[in-house]
Amino acid sequence: MSTVRPAMGTKELRQHIERLPRVELAHLPTPLEELPRFSAALGGPRVLIKRDDCTGLAFGGNKARHNEFLMGQAVAQGAEIVVWGAGVQSNNCRQTAAACAKLGLECRLILGRGTHSAEVQGNLLLDHLLGAQVEIVDFPIGPKLYEYLSAKAAKLRGEGRRVYSWENETVKPLAAVSYALCLAEIAEQLAERRDAPSAVYVASAGSTGSGLLLGKAVLGFEPALKIIAPINWGWDHAQDLAATANRAAALIGLPACVETADVETSYDYIGDGYGEASVGGREALDLLARTEGILLDPVYTAKAMAALIDDVRQGRLPSDQPVVFVHTGGTPVLFACRDDVLQHSPAD
Repeated sequence: MSTVRPAMGTKELRQHIERLPRVELAHLPTPLEELPRFSAALGGPRVLIKRDDCTGLAFGGNKARHNEFLMGQAVAQGAEIVVWGAGVQSNNCRQTAAACAKLGLECRLILGRGTHSAEVQGNLLLDHLLGAQVEIVDFPIGPKLYEYLSAKAAKLRGEGRRVYSWENETVKPLAAVSYALCLAEIAEQLAERRDAPSAVYVASAGSTGSGLLLGKAVLGFEPALKIIAPINWGWDHAQDLAATANRAAALIGLPACVETADVETSYDYIGDGYGEASVGGREALDLLARTEGILLDPVYTAKAMAALIDDVRQGRLPSDQPVVFVHTGGTPVLFACRDDVLQHSPAD
């Protein structure tokens, strides 16, 4: 891996990040917990879980970290309205709506129906409860949705409104900075525990994985980072993650430090498609729930845990070193996927 310079410490990384506007939204640091019954059930190495499902802000999740910097920028720019968008069961939009409510900002959500139901349940129910103005459109998450969102934001600006909205080139690297900080937390917690894991697993197709890559590079964090893609965007995932990490580095005054070759990512656990439960993911969700009382979601975290389980069973991980799983939240989706999840759960 190309490096910025000899590895910096977590304190120095935080000092670089302090230059950015930020608002306090998340409960940090999140716990790093042992999973003894889950680990025993797998018969492999000890598994530790980074509980970013416990960040607070409307059921928690990784977007609480993101939004500390995104909404920090919005407030610094004097925004009065936030225009955001994704799928109808978006964790991102649910936590953005919560952040807006906490900060007194108007929230407009453009949600793509795609092939999914727009019944008001799960994240969509929370969007309404949090006071967001919701518009549901028929195209799925992707370029058309973001073009529509940009047009809505431009119209509001033309009416004299001060708008903060999704723009990949600015939002993705800024959100990534928050997960460089998460990696710093993990490194400190591991040092306190005197644990040296072989790998860290996370579900990501964007900022979260990029931020962890940035943190790994600048801190000289040795364990492998395994980024499990929940969606195939149709472009070079590794290249995009590295590019976002390097734009995040520039935001905090550091040179580019991540190369595409540094990125270990997998599309092997997506299953039938984005937003669809997978066989391995259902097993992972059931096993963690029934051994540790911790809930995954079928869209993101269950698929990443399926990758970890598969690597344990195939003997790809050393048995004498722990492994870390980053739980990025998303559990409200369970209530919108009830029939699919319960249908495939093992009999009581």
